[in-house]
Amino acid sequence: MSRSDDTRDFLPVRIAILTVSDTRTPEDDRSGQTLVDRLQAAGHTLADRRIVQDERDLIAQTLRGWIADPGVDVVISTGGTGLTGRDVTVEAHRDVYEKEIDAFGTVFTHVSMAKIGTSAVQSRACGGVAGGTYLFALPGSPGACKDGWDEILSKQLDYRHMPCNFVEIMPRLEEHLRRK
Repeated sequence: MSRSDDTRDFLPVRIAILTVSDTRTPEDDRSGQTLVDRLQAAGHTLADRRIVQDERDLIAQTLRGWIADPGVDVVISTGGTGLTGRDVTVEAHRDVYEKEIDAFGTVFTHVSMAKIGTSAVQSRACGGVAGGTYLFALPGSPGACKDGWDEILSKQLDYRHMPCNFVEIMPRLEEHLRRK
């Protein structure tokens, strides 16, 4: 079972928050603010925060900029993971992934099922890695952001979480680029 190893020091990570929406503003972005509040309360650093429209190329461009930025370790986006024609966040994420974290979407669905039942099938939450940066796409509701953070990301982005976590393997995400 998972547990916290309090003999290990907490290692804060630098997290960028991206809200994907045609209508949200900084003043009414409740989902983005939910993620900011939670990551800061956990002791992590807000590296950047932006709102972009539901445009695949714009989303991918924003993700690529943060992937190239050594001051960003993790990107969490909210919004655009549904089934409508404007929901293109998942496609934009997959445009930049080097590796997809398949189980992230599966675990998110499991968590959502406990909260919203079979409506969870309408979410396409996903996760991946590119350029040594973790990228996660969550649905656009504050409740989904709370669930994704509280039940999955808060634990996997905590170096003390055992038996394993994303933080401890960060230094090895780009080992394939090192000369042999």
